[in-house]
Parts: sequence; C-alpha cells; structure tokens
Amino acid sequence: MYKLLYPALMLIMTIQSCGQEASRQAVLNRERTTRKDPGEMIQDKSTGRNSEQTGIKDSIINPEGMTIQTRFMPPRGTQRIITGQNSFADYLRKLPLKPHKSQVRYYNGNIKPNYDIYDAVINLEIGTKNLHQCADAIIRLRAEYLWSQKKYSRICFHFTNGFRADYSEWMKGKRIIVDGNTVYWVLKNNPSNTYQDFWKYLETVFMYAGTLSLSKELKTVITDSMRIGDVFIRGGSPGHAVIIFDMAVDNKTGQKFFLLAQSYMPAQEIQLLKNPDNETISPWYSPDPGQKLITPEWTFNMSDLKRFEE
Repeated sequence: MYKLLYPALMLIMTIQSCGQEASRQAVLNRERTTRKDPGEMIQDKSTGRNSEQTGIKDSIINPEGMTIQTRFMPPRGTQRIITGQNSFADYLRKLPLKPHKSQVRYYNGNIKPNYDIYDAVINLEIGTKNLHQCADAIIRLRAEYLWSQKKYSRICFHFTNGFRADYSEWMKGKRIIVDGNTVYWVLKNNPSNTYQDFWKYLETVFMYAGTLSLSKELKTVITDSMRIGDVFIRGGSPGHAVIIFDMAVDNKTGQKFFLLAQSYMPAQEIQLLKNPDNETISPWYSPDPGQKLITPEWTFNMSDLKRFEE
C-alpha cells in the first residue's frame, strides 16, 4: 500500500503498496468469471430446489445472515471447522456484516464499484484518513480482537524501520515521536484505555507499518496446518495481504475450504472476496497446495501463508 513515510524510512523503503497489478488482474479475473460452464441441474437436498451448477452460490449465500457464519453456508459435503469460544477464529466469523449487496466505501465516503470483487462488506468503521489499507486492516482486526479480550500486552506491531510500538506503552499516556531517523516515546497524556485512544494508536501504526513490516512479524506456516486468522501476504513494493475469515472441511477427503477478506487502496472497508477462479464454490476457496491463489485483485503463492505469533 502506498504511504507517506518520514524521510529516514524512505531510505529503507520508499513506497509500500497494496499493488499496482490491480487493473491488469481485475480485468483478467472479470474475463475469467464471465465464462460459465454448461449448467448441470443439481438437486439441493437442503431446500429441495433445483439450481444450475453455476448457480450453486445461491445456496451458499443466505441474504438474511448478518455475520460471516450466518451469511455464508459451507460448500455441500463440508462442515465448518470447530473454533474455540473467544478465539481469534470465533471473533472473525462472528464479525457483523452490512446488509446483503451493500457496496464497499472508501475512507472519503465514495463507493468502490463491485467488479466481481466482493460478496459482503464487514460492518466496521475505518476512519476518515487514507490509512486503513490492506496490511492495516489485518493489523486492526488482530489488535481489536486482543483489545476485546483485554490482552493489551500482546498488542504490538513494528514500523517499517523496525521500531516496536507496544500498546501497553500507549496506555500509559506515552506517544510516539518521529524525528528524522529517530523514533521514541514521550509521556504526553494521562493513562487511558478508551476506544478513542486505542484507535489513535492504530492510526499511528497504520501510518508507519505495512505489508513489509507485517510480513516480517508473521511466521510462515504450511497450508496443511492452515487455520482461520492466517494471512496470505506478499510484503514489499508492491505488496498485498488477505486474511482467512472462516474455514470448512470435507470430512471424507480432508479437503479444506476457506473464505478470504481484504482491504485495499485507497483506504476502504473490509470486504469478503469472491473466488474468481471457481465460481461454483465462490466465495469459498480451495486451491491445491501447488497452485496459485488467485483473488480478484492479487495473485499469491500458497507458500505466502503466514500466522500471528500466539
């Protein structure tokens, strides 16, 4: 994602980007999603309705559902994986959604056209600054989960230059000062842990962190051990990141299916992504380990999978 960094950071990395392959990739993916296979009639056992194979998504999406787990049904023959109560996975799949067919809005209130990019919009405020981009949204989700669980000492992220921004220091009333090549804490306020002050902390992190710093914080995991909350991330310039919001598994074959969400640039609301490479199960994804992970605005390797430290 593109961000203005202070001069010293410019020596480390001049630009962080959510990607410039967007226009090319979006066009390719729109062309891909317009191709439909011949419709084979399939009986939907759960509803008794007949539907074309390319219309199976109608039985996956419940327009009345207002969370991830109530809006999106698992693909036929699969079951949602069990998550622990109060876990990060449980938090993600229970996040509130905007009404069905809502459109994503940018930080300035303008609408992001839905060119077969997303199937739902997460109902969370993103502020009015151009900061809540791809890595920032993932940082925000992780931090808000920890904040909701009162695990304040675990809320910590690094700036691109390596500076460690601990929320526990921010809670004490300290604020981060950037002075050329120097970054340091200064006590400026009374101790506080209001959501308003927490959001100010997040916007400070958003300003100086990105895909490059986040990719260094996360640990690489293999796809066989994939779980909700893991992140596909390509750090750098350009770079991008998406997060796994939910998972299901075919108990007979062990095949895993997952839902992905992202923010992008300019800063925008978090959106649940369509699967441009498999319309039949969209928005669920289930590529083979050796395949590319093709999302509407970025293509990852399956080896780009990483995880927050516990």
